[in-house]
Amino acid sequence: MNRRRLLIFAAALALPGTGNSGVVGGFATEWTQLANNLQLINSYIRQGEELRQKILMVADMAKNSLNLPMQVFGPIMGDISRLASVVQNGRALAYSMANLDAEFRNRFRGYGYNANTWFRDYRDWSQTSLDTTLGTLRAAGLQGQQLASEQAVLDQLRTMAQSSDGRMKALQVSNQIMEQQVQQLMKLRQLILADLQSKQAYQAAQIQKQASEEAGTERYFQFGGRTGDGRGFQAGR
Repeated sequence: MNRRRLLIFAAALALPGTGNSGVVGGFATEWTQLANNLQLINSYIRQGEELRQKILMVADMAKNSLNLPMQVFGPIMGDISRLASVVQNGRALAYSMANLDAEFRNRFRGYGYNANTWFRDYRDWSQTSLDTTLGTLRAAGLQGQQLASEQAVLDQLRTMAQSSDGRMKALQVSNQIMEQQVQQLMKLRQLILADLQSKQAYQAAQIQKQASEEAGTERYFQFGGRTGDGRGFQAGR
């Protein structure tokens, strides 16, 4: 308001003087000119304010359209590939095996008994269960090692979130955080798969062992005969 009064006063001083011999018509002309000057000054003030708002708008748009100088995304595919390969060791039945179905059916053939291969088969079942369990533990250990690098990524994202000074940067930080959440869910899913493979390999070994023992017992009584004294059975062929 003080600036506007100053401008009005300056405009009034800029008007030509009338002297002592002015007439009423001259005063009317001068007041009309003064009013026109005031209107022009107000117009300039409005235009200046509009220009200031436009400059602020352009600056805000430029600020909020800036990208982050660096974005952090974890090597999820590399981590998943390492986890898929670490569970394959020895005689393990891993979920990532290309021939999993064939290997399972070859090692666990179901109900049946063969005296000539019994001990060899039992050794194979036990080793399969042990190696599969070891693969699961290795997968858990590898994920434990990856926690350190993942914590470093989260520290970077936290710093970005605290220093973001525009909407675009804030959105990009949010996208990176959501991407990290998806990665963690994928790794959790893979760890569950490794746990399932260990449990199912052990369960298959136990079922196969019991089935083979039952088949052997059945064969003993089916093909064996009574002893000479009638008190027992002799082993079948």
